[in-house]
Amino acid sequence: MARLREATPLEKWRMVVELNASVRALALAGLRQRYPHADEAELRRRLAGLLLGEALAERAYGPLPEERKHAT
Repeated sequence: MARLREATPLEKWRMVVELNASVRALALAGLRQRYPHADEAELRRRLAGLLLGEALAERAYGPLPEERKHAT
């Protein structure tokens, strides 16, 4: 906590950016495990569903491939 209190606004911003990148990387790793046959486009679309909510992701990026939509 002391490190956060002493950090400049720019340092805090960098920490947030790094944490966001880490969260996205972890989410993509999880999606790769869950959908091992998905290509990068499908993985990005699935990540959008996680980050934006499925309804908004579908409006923005289109539906998921139907054959994989219900895979677990």
